[in-house]
Amino acid sequence: MLVHSRRGRLAAWTVFFVLFLPLFALPFLVIVMASFATNWSGAFPSHATLTHYQDITKGDSLDALTTSLWTALAASAGALLVGGWAALAAQRLHGAVRRVLDGLFMLPVAVPSVVVGLSLLVAFSKQPLVLNGTRQIVIMAHTVLVTAFAYQSVSAALTRLDPAYEQAAAGLGARPWYVLWRIRLPLLLPSLTAAAGLCFALSMGELSATMMLYPPDWMPLPVQIYGEVNRGSLFGGAALAVTLMVTTLIVLLGMSRIRTRASYR
Repeated sequence: MLVHSRRGRLAAWTVFFVLFLPLFALPFLVIVMASFATNWSGAFPSHATLTHYQDITKGDSLDALTTSLWTALAASAGALLVGGWAALAAQRLHGAVRRVLDGLFMLPVAVPSVVVGLSLLVAFSKQPLVLNGTRQIVIMAHTVLVTAFAYQSVSAALTRLDPAYEQAAAGLGARPWYVLWRIRLPLLLPSLTAAAGLCFALSMGELSATMMLYPPDWMPLPVQIYGEVNRGSLFGGAALAVTLMVTTLIVLLGMSRIRTRASYR
């Protein structure tokens, strides 16, 4: 730690636990406890059960989890492709043009996500391209919402790259596409995996725009959690929320291992 005195470390740990437990750890603990409960009339829940988790393994809940995974993976891949490519192209831009491009990519983050959903709903409800009521428009909405994070992550990583590697490769006669494929992308791989993990996590929890766009056969898990809670099934919704958190965490841990290996290389 940066604090070397024993009293200072004790004070730092005390402040950490006083702030961390009520604000971050306690809400998650309450959700986990509620997911095993059938009744909560006192300070703690009673009549623990696994019924809520058993219900997830069948019916619509498992389909909703699969839908969320596919949507998040597709949106992350699309955001990484569009945002990463745009960041590479924008590296040579300067002045007002670069600021305008940065602003365009940050615009979906600056406005409420429900506005993004409404804009896509209006834009793709008429010819020549009708996507209203399809799973494609849900994936498109998630991609639009998370692309800004991929763009910013890759842009920040590009500013830290040492140009000597590219200059050395170009001096040896390497073509631009070869420099991109063999030099720049491997150096950017840790940032790309970090951006993919962030985009995946944000997509897994997105609700506002999804509520406006999802068709009956493509309902992500956050929408079903909202439906369960809205019907009064708080404990069933808590089990779904825990499942969503655990699934997201497992995927992020896998991406973290890829990032660690990429950084080591």
